[in-house]
Amino acid sequence: MDDSSGVGVLDKAVLVFEALEQGPLTLAGLVSVTGLARPTVHRLAIAMEHHRFLGRDVQGRFVLGSRLHELATAQGEDRLLATAGPILARLRDITGESAQLFRRQGDVRLCIAASERPSGLRDTIPVGMQVTMSAGSAAQVLVAWEDSETVERALIGANFTPVMLAGVRRQGWAQSVGEREAGVASVSAPVRTPGGRVVAAVSVSGPIERLTRAPGRLHAPAVVAAADRLTEILRRSGE
Repeated sequence: MDDSSGVGVLDKAVLVFEALEQGPLTLAGLVSVTGLARPTVHRLAIAMEHHRFLGRDVQGRFVLGSRLHELATAQGEDRLLATAGPILARLRDITGESAQLFRRQGDVRLCIAASERPSGLRDTIPVGMQVTMSAGSAAQVLVAWEDSETVERALIGANFTPVMLAGVRRQGWAQSVGEREAGVASVSAPVRTPGGRVVAAVSVSGPIERLTRAPGRLHAPAVVAAADRLTEILRRSGE
């Protein structure tokens, strides 16, 4: 079946988007996956990066860009974002801590929604902020269910270990204490597509003084419940 639209440059751009759905790629990787000529891929990728449809990770590889997220949000097409606000606000009210929703973007995780604790000492992560994938409970969740090759790469220089990720998979949530930032603890749980793929992580975070050195004991049930509600929304919407 011919998937061509008749507009060659658009069809080639779509091939680039589809290649990057699976994760970051170098220019050579894009050439290999798309089957397009290297000069064509280079010209397209640089133009798409200029308009923020593509970005780069810390290793200089191409990733899907922030403009895609902005357009999806503006048009209300992202069901996850459209419904995350009230769920995060309820999680904040239940736990008394700031709540966030993260997605992986190459070698970083992007905060795509948040509900901040209104007063007092809190961990503030604004929407749009990029956070390391080498530390923190949300990073553990976003890595734990990946394929073995991706997990192996993610563990290089990470503050978490294979044993910790095995525990995350077993219990269905992750916790961190002073892992991403001194004095900060967090708890995270996975949001899944109908096919079971982890696409986001719901988190609560705050000072260790309140969350203690075992934050999962306090907040794992509430965080898992919030993540399950978002998973159910994705299941009903068929995304």
